[in-house]
Amino acid sequence: MKKDKKDKIKIQPLGDRVLIEPLSAEGNKTESGIIIPDTVDKERPEQGLIIAVGDGRMTDDGKVIPLKVKKGQKVIFSKYGPDEIKVNGQEYLIVGENNILAVIE
Repeated sequence: MKKDKKDKIKIQPLGDRVLIEPLSAEGNKTESGIIIPDTVDKERPEQGLIIAVGDGRMTDDGKVIPLKVKKGQKVIFSKYGPDEIKVNGQEYLIVGENNILAVIE
């Protein structure tokens, strides 16, 4: 069966993990108009939009503690905490809730 470009793959993180779409730095130009080459902006982003969340963390006695973050929130996360994945050419990050530092409101 041939997949259409409109077909989306649903990714559901497990446990206390969160799927994040990274947000790159806004533009390659400074406020004063200086153009920054692409090679300078190769740092891993530290902000992103939550696309999906797992069910929560399982305690030793089998109870599930739900995550405090939810789909649609913009977050700041630890620079070296996430795992990178690529699906249909789109880059995503999978981050444990403990690597999310703040929610941007």
